[in-house]
Amino acid sequence: MAETTTTAAPAAYDRVVDCGLRPSLCVARDVGAMLRDSGLRPTRQRIALGRLLYAKGDRHVTAEILHEEAMRARVPVSLATVYNTLHQFTEVNLLRELAIDGSKTWFDTNVTDHHHFLVEDDNRLMDIPGAHIEVSALPDIPEGMEVARVDVVVRLRKKRDA
Repeated sequence: MAETTTTAAPAAYDRVVDCGLRPSLCVARDVGAMLRDSGLRPTRQRIALGRLLYAKGDRHVTAEILHEEAMRARVPVSLATVYNTLHQFTEVNLLRELAIDGSKTWFDTNVTDHHHFLVEDDNRLMDIPGAHIEVSALPDIPEGMEVARVDVVVRLRKKRDA
């Protein structure tokens, strides 16, 4: 069983398992129940991809990263199936989609309110807890619209010698 990196209280679909580590690090998600409760049919491919997504706790993946993990785990899925599954999970709020720079889309297993650091040198995302960023003013919202979410991405890079 992989180590989880989440520090939040266990979700309704988490269960503690004996994996030889501290019990708080041994959490497995009941992916089938998550899918059923969200209205998605728990197909073999969705369950396999869901297990890969959630086995390591809260994290950020691209379709390419998940496809590579699936190939290493001998889960026979096409890249198109991975994309479709990630978008289906996003539509039912099992994932959060983050489009960064328009060319790369990340999917976040942590769907709570939070923001991100982008480490440009490593092309890696890290969570910033929601309470650590305040947005003091938003532009006027067009009539008939409402704010769905505000995403803040703080770009980081290694310090350059002056």
